[in-house]
Amino acid sequence: MLVGIVGRPNVGKSTFFKAATLVDVLIANYPFATIKPNHGIGYVRIKDLASDFGKISNPREGYVKLGFRFVPVELLDVAGLVEGASEGKGLGNEFLNNLAAADALIHVVDMSGETDSEGKPASGNYPGNDLKIIEKELDLWYSGILRKAWKTFSRTMEMQKINFAEGVEKQFSGLKVSVEDVKEAILKSGLNPEKPTAWSDEQVISFARLLRQITKPMVIVANKMDRLLSAENLKRLREEFDYPVIPCSAEVELSLRQADKAKLVSYIPGESDFEIIGELNEKQKEALEEMKKNLKDYGSTGVQEALNKVVFDLLKYVAIYPAGAKLSDSKGNVLPDCYLMPPGSTALDFAYRLHSDIGRDFIKAVHIKTKQAVGKDYILKNGDGLEIMTK
Repeated sequence: MLVGIVGRPNVGKSTFFKAATLVDVLIANYPFATIKPNHGIGYVRIKDLASDFGKISNPREGYVKLGFRFVPVELLDVAGLVEGASEGKGLGNEFLNNLAAADALIHVVDMSGETDSEGKPASGNYPGNDLKIIEKELDLWYSGILRKAWKTFSRTMEMQKINFAEGVEKQFSGLKVSVEDVKEAILKSGLNPEKPTAWSDEQVISFARLLRQITKPMVIVANKMDRLLSAENLKRLREEFDYPVIPCSAEVELSLRQADKAKLVSYIPGESDFEIIGELNEKQKEALEEMKKNLKDYGSTGVQEALNKVVFDLLKYVAIYPAGAKLSDSKGNVLPDCYLMPPGSTALDFAYRLHSDIGRDFIKAVHIKTKQAVGKDYILKNGDGLEIMTK
């Protein structure tokens, strides 16, 4: 799974990325501080299943802290997008192409209104305008791919009686567009897939927009919520747009995670409070008290909430533990593995995820908590711990 981080220049994308991953990237108060995409590992937060058995997991990947397990997810931070990106402005085509493999997007928006659409210092800029710019460029990216050869493509579909959904899937090769995605877009559009030559240009664009929304679902991160006009802009943004909008202070999250790493505070990502455990000077204490206030205002910094929202709510993935009766592997590690599985995955899918031999020899799965057996068609639920029985 890959989650792309997008936004216009200088909105705090790289700060969000660093706060989520602790990867050492350049953070600067000027446009296009990021040129090459940054890759890193963020984490979704779930309950540590081992705690139900009075134990603590020993993850092979990710980590555990105070009853929570943090499962790795790949993140990609691309350079800021500007108006005209789909036509190559600001190396826009390159940045958009970097997002081709993304399963979903986190759109970071500067809620303070203190920078313009190109990331330069300004005042009174409504963040909704920036959101519209990015939306438009993403839609133009998709419609550009579809319209590039539409006349030839649509005529071929009709004359050779090729399945339209399969044809569009090939047209968007590399962008993680499936036949099912195309069928969903057709259904929502109300257009006739058997007569694509009759579609108007506006209908082609509208269809491309639907396809983008389905295949690159998006969460809005309302960043810089500690600034003067941010709360007012947040209210207006939520009224205007039909996206999940998460209040965020990526800068606060980054500071807390760095302080936790330095053992100055004890902080669990996603929590609304933290504990001071180290020796601090007066300036540090004042800064941390201001952070506590920020956390109380919105319940968290928003970084962890955004990651969980994308993976579990938008993409509807589920976290599944492979587990035997003793919970431990041969080296004594408790629940060393936890896998993120796509929606609708079955016990058999999970068995194949573990190993092709396990899938082929599958007999049944057993819930480690209830001890109930389930068959190969059992639909996985978030947090399940399953022991796979084979012949």
